[in-house]
Amino acid sequence: MAEAADFQGTRPSPARRWLRRTATAVLGAPLLAGLLAVPAAGSAPAAEPAKAPTGSRTVDVSLDTLSPSVPTEDDTLTVSGTLTNKGKETISSAEVDLRVGPRLTGRGEVDDAAKRTTYVPGADPVTVGDTYTVKFPKLARGISQDFTLTVPVDKLGLDDPGVYQLGVSVSGRTTTTPYEQVLGIKRSFLPWQPEASESRTKLTFLWPLIASPHVTAETRSDEQQTPVFTDDDLAKELAPGGRLEQMVALGSRLPVTWVIDPDLLASVAAMAGKYEVKSGDTTVPGKNQAVAKQWLTALEKVVEDGKVIALPFADPDLASIAHRGKNVSGTLSHLQNASTVAATAVETLLHVKPSTDFAWPVNGAVDSSIVDVATSAGAHNVIARSDSFRETSALPYTPTAARPIGGGTTAVVADARLSTLFDGDMSRAGASTLAVQKFLAQTLALTEQAPDNERSIVVAPPRMPTVAQAQTMARALEGLSGNRWTQPLDLAAAAEVKPDPMATTKVPRAAAYPKKLRAQELPTQAFQDIRTTQGSLDSFETILTQPERVVTPFGNAVNRSMSTSWRGRPLEAQQYRDAVRDYLQSLTSEVQLIEKSDVTLSGRSATIPVTVQNQLVQGVDRLTLRLTSDNIRLKFNDDGTTAALPINIAGGHSQSVKFDTATSANGRAQVTARLYTEDGRQYGEAMTFTVKVSEVTPTVLLVIAGGLLLLVLAGIRMYSHRKRAVASDTAGGNGDGPEQPSDPTPDTGPESGAPPETGEKVDR
Repeated sequence: MAEAADFQGTRPSPARRWLRRTATAVLGAPLLAGLLAVPAAGSAPAAEPAKAPTGSRTVDVSLDTLSPSVPTEDDTLTVSGTLTNKGKETISSAEVDLRVGPRLTGRGEVDDAAKRTTYVPGADPVTVGDTYTVKFPKLARGISQDFTLTVPVDKLGLDDPGVYQLGVSVSGRTTTTPYEQVLGIKRSFLPWQPEASESRTKLTFLWPLIASPHVTAETRSDEQQTPVFTDDDLAKELAPGGRLEQMVALGSRLPVTWVIDPDLLASVAAMAGKYEVKSGDTTVPGKNQAVAKQWLTALEKVVEDGKVIALPFADPDLASIAHRGKNVSGTLSHLQNASTVAATAVETLLHVKPSTDFAWPVNGAVDSSIVDVATSAGAHNVIARSDSFRETSALPYTPTAARPIGGGTTAVVADARLSTLFDGDMSRAGASTLAVQKFLAQTLALTEQAPDNERSIVVAPPRMPTVAQAQTMARALEGLSGNRWTQPLDLAAAAEVKPDPMATTKVPRAAAYPKKLRAQELPTQAFQDIRTTQGSLDSFETILTQPERVVTPFGNAVNRSMSTSWRGRPLEAQQYRDAVRDYLQSLTSEVQLIEKSDVTLSGRSATIPVTVQNQLVQGVDRLTLRLTSDNIRLKFNDDGTTAALPINIAGGHSQSVKFDTATSANGRAQVTARLYTEDGRQYGEAMTFTVKVSEVTPTVLLVIAGGLLLLVLAGIRMYSHRKRAVASDTAGGNGDGPEQPSDPTPDTGPESGAPPETGEKVDR
């Protein structure tokens, strides 16, 4: 990379190098003599001459604080930390020394110094002096001791401006090695720039406000469409001391460019009102409205005069789309939609007009397909990183971040060394302090590479920094507050800086994309799942009288399904997509055909009713119910075996649709009922029932009529006969006459006790 030769213009003169080597030898001679000295008389046998101090990893040295991080001549440097004896023996006569120098030339020497873990005579700093030491009679095995060193800056022997090594060492004796030796050392860096330099580097620091998705596609049926959250974890990040609260509080006093995911704003705004949280198979009311309102208000105040970059809604994973999703139909249109709604969301909630012209692939890793996907969504600037966008020419300095890559697109290449400094665990004070000092040292060394060539550098830190990382980043930027060798610049301005003509403009090949990052991408199946869900949504919205109540929450959920935050969490990503699909299916099934039993037709023509039920809150229309017969003996409206009627049902109601039929012969016909959208798509499940055709002919009617006439005549005859019998009894006296024959037995058969035939009988 370009930094490999970054010593140009900064190497000391030959005379100065000779003086420094001489001074190092003079100062190192007494120490070396002491290390090679023979123990006093009466002690153990003489030890073998030591080739170099050994055991310099025996004591773990942690530098927890270093203040001020960028000192001036009148300051007093204070270094504090902890010593921990990790050896097997107690250390006696322990002494803690502060070491400063030599001056480092170039970014490569800063890196080399940071890698060393053991004491190296001549290469390591020399002690400031016995006046500024801390002594411990002993350091017991496994025991930690705190220390604090305080030294006036003018006693540090700092010479020309630049980056100096700073070290804290502990020396002492053990039973095994009774002579004094260095048993532990920790290195850091001390930037020395007492006055502002004539040439300063323009520094752009991205300050990301991004979170993983927490809002589902589900909403309640009330007028406000109360949103449902997967959990209430977002509230923890917004609460005082939480990650997002700290990002806003710390960033409010720093010269940074805010990079915001509009989905985060939309989620917080939803939480600021009435919302519910999933709890098992049910939901419970959310209770963190006050926290959400406070955070949103604080952010709005902070960014009112600041520069805001809006990422596409839900921060879609550009690399996954480029490598796995772009060939799945509809994926690129989702990305374009996410980019379109981004500006509206930010402007509505923060009342500031953002820039939507930037794409930020994960870790700044790019290839030609990623650039193509980013630009297809409207971005003209792609935030890359120098460990992906490697320099091919032998530049002796770090080039300016912006460089044209063709097609009107600019790659804004963030510096990898500075951007990755805060990736580790910054919760340990020693790690945080070292990261701050190394950041300051690297920026000063970068400026010194080519003092006559002012450059623009971009820092793209972790996408979702932890609280400790955010606090460390803030301390690093506060160290640059004096603008002694840097000056702040917002990202939009950095993208327009005149590019270095020697910097590479060649986009990396697909094969150069890091394997580790590729393994974390969303699979192709994820985009196929999204396509299926979108197809169901497209079909569903066409029948609704208020489609926006469904399109908006589901559209946002689809975008969230492509979020970069799912990297490394494939199971959670799959569960989120499944939940979106299942909820949509539950809604579409609320409009359905009511199951129908078999139908019996007892005539040449009849009406068949079919019921459609709408259990949604809103009405449905532009829906067609189609009946199809599999047999020509049953026709609809004398036209054929298929009939269709429009459906229009209010929310929470059912509609019974009647189809006129005509029969031509006895028998059975299978009828299939199905709903269709106005564009001809099948909607929901089909329903099939059987129609039994039983035609009644004129001959049968004559037979039935004759039988009825005979019954009527028989009834008249019986009535007349009974009347004559009653009259004869009355004339014969008080019932003492001859016995009369009983009434005749009816000639009709008894009613059947068997259950009636199942099925639905339809008569005209």
